[in-house]
Amino acid sequence: MEFKEFGFKQEVNKAIEDLGFLSPMPIQQEAIPTILYNDINLIALAQTGTGKTAAFGLPIINRVDFEDKDVQALVLCPTRELCIQIANDLKKYSKYITSARVTPVYGGASIEMQIKDLKRNPQIVVATPGRLNDLLQRKKIDISNIKYLVLDEADEMLNMGFKDDLDYIFGATSENKNTYLFSATMPKEVEQIANQYIENPVRIQIGERNQGSDNVQHFYYLVHQKDRYLALKRIADYYPNIYGIIFCRTKVETQEVADMLIKDGYNADSLHGDLSQAQRDHVMSRFRLRNIQMLVATDVAARGLDVNNLTHVINYELPDELEQYVHRSGRTGRADKQGISIAIINLKEKHKIKKLEKVLKKEIVKAKIPTGAEVCRKQLFNMINRVENVETDYEEIDRFLPEISKQLSWMDREELIKHFVSLEFTALLSYYREAVDLNVDESLEKEKIKRENKQRDRQKRDRSLDKDLFTTLSINLGYKDRIVPQRLIGIINDYTPKRRIEIGKIDITDQCSYIDVSNDGAEAVVDALDGRMIKGKELRVELVLHKRGKNYSEKDRKKSRDRKDSKRDTSKRKTDKRKNKSKY
Repeated sequence: MEFKEFGFKQEVNKAIEDLGFLSPMPIQQEAIPTILYNDINLIALAQTGTGKTAAFGLPIINRVDFEDKDVQALVLCPTRELCIQIANDLKKYSKYITSARVTPVYGGASIEMQIKDLKRNPQIVVATPGRLNDLLQRKKIDISNIKYLVLDEADEMLNMGFKDDLDYIFGATSENKNTYLFSATMPKEVEQIANQYIENPVRIQIGERNQGSDNVQHFYYLVHQKDRYLALKRIADYYPNIYGIIFCRTKVETQEVADMLIKDGYNADSLHGDLSQAQRDHVMSRFRLRNIQMLVATDVAARGLDVNNLTHVINYELPDELEQYVHRSGRTGRADKQGISIAIINLKEKHKIKKLEKVLKKEIVKAKIPTGAEVCRKQLFNMINRVENVETDYEEIDRFLPEISKQLSWMDREELIKHFVSLEFTALLSYYREAVDLNVDESLEKEKIKRENKQRDRQKRDRSLDKDLFTTLSINLGYKDRIVPQRLIGIINDYTPKRRIEIGKIDITDQCSYIDVSNDGAEAVVDALDGRMIKGKELRVELVLHKRGKNYSEKDRKKSRDRKDSKRDTSKRKTDKRKNKSKY
């Protein structure tokens, strides 16, 4: 099937020819006739980069009455970049319709200028929800008569927290509109929006639900956490023509990785929420011009980002929500081109791969990080290919060729090649000469984990046995009495000189101290210290019943309490006797 078979107006067909569109992509083949010939609501599920803009843009442009000055079509999308891109695409589709006006409105730009553009009566408005909401509040735009409402990247809009804005926008529109919802994934939140605002929709699904693009190959590399950045560098070196996005989870990590790549000589930069709009525009401009090979970004900063011909998406860290992986990987492998999605993971994250495969409905293949020799070989032959295919200005070079030949005449062909390669490759060969293997041997790691677990279990058992051998006593001396552990041990040794008593853990608080003594010496310590005068203070030594001492029975504790009570009574009688003597 070809685009001309859809029955578009002559002006639209001419624009399609200029763009070089021949055969429609699957989502276009399903959605275009549905929108073009029917007044219906539509929910379309298809991956990012599968031609969704043309799928809704071409039929809407064909149906809009461009002689009418009201806003007739509204396209909502999550980010500024996507808003600008959709508006530019719609302008290309309608360039032969002289009265057609398409206006983008988005945050981060002058709202006054956008209000001026809206006064020119555009028939199609492309907007981000936040800025459109602001314009509605100011009564600078009227969307009460729109006939077509498009929600593009609906899942992304909800992920970015636009639910309240969407509710307000829907409330400002007419009930007699056609609503078209396009989404890469279909989480519960999108289903709720669909159920709430879209009545009896026709559903189109390209591929399985939440499935990744067929044009993307998925690989994962298993490394130790400490080797994650080294693995990233080696992957980048192994693909010398890489043009991709590296995803991190936090702004701090994003900036750190970008800084390290730049320091190590790579064409890289960062994109995250701490950048101003001017900085963001500058980075994106350089990336689109390929002055940057690798863009290190957070999920939030990259939402709605649309860049053509990306070769790789690298997950430096897996996303917290695994469905987000579908969005990340969908940024490569677009427009029937092949792409590669890579995840760099450690052993603790390996279980997530199976979950990701269920989400993607695809296998994620385990790959080995290239060795230093493999990287050098790949780089070398990439350079040779560049030399082979370079365009040369023979006339200019011919002028200098006799002098060059004379200077290099002492070298034969093989010697010349060696010098040429050494000049370009000395640094790389030196770096990778003793490169270590970064791949994790899972069998060795499993044995190591088993040994560590056994050792931990043994230590737990030892600690448990230790606890059974000790009884905890409390003594009414603390920091306020200037007591330190050494002094407590000294007091026990002083008053139990004939006993060898093991002392364990000591905890000192302001008012008292807790000291672990061996079970067989607990009674001796209580007998020796309870009632003694230390630093002008009568000691009170008691068992801490809720703590250690399984071998110290309740019967033993009762005997100890009775003995202490008897001792106090005896001490009291002696004191009373001394007082009575002093009277006479």
